[in-house]
Parts: sequence; C-alpha cells; structure tokens
Amino acid sequence: MQVTCYMINFMFKKIIIFKLKFLAKAILAKYRPKVVGITGSVGKTSAKEAVLCVLENKFRVRGSIKNYNNEFGLPLSIIGAESPGKNPLGWLAVFCKAGRLILFADRNYPEILILEMGVDKAGDMDYLNSIVRCDIGVITAIGEAHLESFGSLDKIQKEKGKILENLAKNGWAILNYDDEKTRELAVNRKNRILTYGFNERAQVIASNLRFKFEESKNLDSLLGITFKASFEGSMVPVVLPAVIGLSAAYAALAAIAVGVALQMNLVEIAAALQNFISPKGRMKLIAGIKHTLLIDDSYNASPQSSLAAIDFIGRIQTEKSFRKIAVFGDMLELGAFSEEGHRQVGQALARANFDLLITVGERSRGIGRGARDAGMSSESIFNFSHNHEAGLFLQDRLREGDLILIKGSQGARMEQVAKELMADPLLAGELLVRQGAEWIGR
Repeated sequence: MQVTCYMINFMFKKIIIFKLKFLAKAILAKYRPKVVGITGSVGKTSAKEAVLCVLENKFRVRGSIKNYNNEFGLPLSIIGAESPGKNPLGWLAVFCKAGRLILFADRNYPEILILEMGVDKAGDMDYLNSIVRCDIGVITAIGEAHLESFGSLDKIQKEKGKILENLAKNGWAILNYDDEKTRELAVNRKNRILTYGFNERAQVIASNLRFKFEESKNLDSLLGITFKASFEGSMVPVVLPAVIGLSAAYAALAAIAVGVALQMNLVEIAAALQNFISPKGRMKLIAGIKHTLLIDDSYNASPQSSLAAIDFIGRIQTEKSFRKIAVFGDMLELGAFSEEGHRQVGQALARANFDLLITVGERSRGIGRGARDAGMSSESIFNFSHNHEAGLFLQDRLREGDLILIKGSQGARMEQVAKELMADPLLAGELLVRQGAEWIGR
C-alpha cells in the first residue's frame, strides 16, 4: 500500500512539473517579458526584493512569489499563482489561470519578471534554463550551502554559473565582485558584465558605509544604513532606513547594478531604494519579551550567512551596555564541511563577545565546541534537542535590553524560537517566516 501511494504521488508530481514547464514557456513566448534571474548561495530573496523596489516605479514588474525558485516555484511565479500543495482542484485552478493568459491577452502582464533561481543539486540550473532565458543574470555569492549534494565549491560555482551561459544575446551578467568564487565567473565571459561591491575594482562601488547605531549609540536605533554608490564617475548617497546588516547593503548594490543595466540613473535608483525592506526571516528586528530585541535571521543558515550576521552584531556599540545572545539551530546540507562550518561559527561568536549561546540540535553542538575552544565559558553555552525547550529556557533568563540573534537552516525551524520570544506572538503571521498552513504543525 505504501509503495502504491508513493508511486501515485511521484507520478502526480511529475505530471504537475511537466505541465507547469509547458505553460510557463508558452506564457513567456507570448508576452516576451525581460527576465532578471537571481541565483547564489545566500541573499537571493533579499536581492530580489531590492531589485523589485528599484524597478517597480518605472516598469510593470513582478518578483518571484515568496521564495519560489525551483521546478515548481519558477513556473508558478511566471504564471503568477501560489502553490496549492496536494490539492488537485487547486492545481486545476492554476492551469486554468495559465490557460487564460495564453489564450487571451493580459495587458497587465509584467514587462519584467524578477525570478529567483535556486539550485540544490547538479542539473537544477539546466532545468530552470530550459524554462527561461534570462536577460540579466545576477549571482549574489557562492558558498557552502548544499555542499552535501555537490561535494565541492567548484561544482557549486559551475552549476550556478550556468545561468550566465544561457543569457539572451546582449544579456548582462551582474556579479558580486567581493565574493571570490562569483568574481571568477567573469573570466573569459562573452556577456556584458557589471560587477558590484565595496572593492574599488568593482564597477558599481559602495563606499563610506555607515550604520545608524554608530551615530546614535542607542540599541533602539539599529535600523538604518547609508553608503555612497558610484558608477562611471557618478556618485549618489544611498539611504536604507528600514534595514540592518551588511547583507542588506549587498542586496541594494545588486539592485543598483540591475537598474544601471536597464539604463536607470543613480539618482532615481537611490530614491527608490529608500523603500527597501528586508524579507521576513532575514535580519529582521522584532520586539521581544521583557523589552528585549530580536534579530530574526531564521529563514536559513550557512557558515557564510552566519558569519556575516555575527560580524554585524559584533560591530554594535552603544552607550548603554547590553547582553548579546545567540540562538542557533543546525546548519544543514554542508556535507563534509559540516563540522568545520559549525566550529567556525562558534569561534566567531566567541570573538564577537557574545554573552550567551543557545544551540538546538545535534549538529549545532559543534557551534558550542567552537565557541568554547575560542574562549567562551562553558557556563554560557547550552544545547537543547527541541526549539520549544530552548524558547522556555530563554524566557526565564532574558533581561531587559538583551539583543538576541536567532538563526538556523530551514529544517531547524528556528522561527519557532522567535515566536516563543516575541513580545506579541499574535503578530507571528505578519512578521515570521513559515507561518502558512503548510508549515504549522510540522
């Protein structure tokens, strides 16, 4: 019986994927929108949101729905429909919507699609490229995420780099110059290339980065980043009043490069970016219980993104002292790099003078070992098997003014800890990731 159910589900999935691909390609052929494809080991969704922010006042645009970026999500974003899960009638409605787009002209269909293109294993980008050919291909960074499937960073680089091999004629390759593996993809590339970063050798350059807390010296004023962006001799100030962290600055830089590729000027790009808001679960500030402050970075985690978050918090200095607390779940799919990756994160936490470390899961014990080896007291490190236990433990120990970083891979479900520590859990659906019916109760 189990085998029969598995085969039915398998065939159902294959049929859905086949139909989605056919319908998506037909829609693209009819409307011929420009496509901005975004891939990378970290920062895809933040970059998508920043690009959307830059383009939406000048063009008719649509970004990937939620974080839809695979063989299901990419076509659904092209169609403009959310996944109905295992509901056959829901899928029928999706196919009917796609059919109407093909049969009848929709004057409101986007001029530009901004699509995340994720790869979990070899061959994934080939499949996505078989659906859509990008006019602009953005690579945010290449790191250890999904190393378990690929085996090496070089193989991850090769797979993500395939987005550039399929660019339209005269298409743009937009690359993060500060990331070595991404920068290498510019070598011997026939595409038009725009690089971005803080390195002076990039084409779109950020300089004079400032965080608001550096001026206010107040933990209540963490939101806000400013920097200067320059391109070909022109320079403008960029103000991002509603975000924190270096990752948000890189998302904005990617968006600036996309705007430049589409012949927008720096002034209008900078003006649009004032409305940029980070997606849920990506360095989002949330009020916590007992007048604490949560930095919810629970959407996903890799050593690369974890070190960036820790580095940002390590920079924070205020006139009033506060405790820095880290709550980390397992970082998954790292393969042979898992032990070393967790250890590096623990060492970074100790170097950034975190006062308390809570880990959840077996792999995350390696974070605790790394922190202890780098000088953090064993009395400040705790491990739990379940998120609920970690949440209850912290509820009793938090003090007014604490700053809590919450992070872990999707499978670690660290948003559950964030919900335990929110000042108003009723806002979870509005503020946290994975609050839909398909996630609740898992």
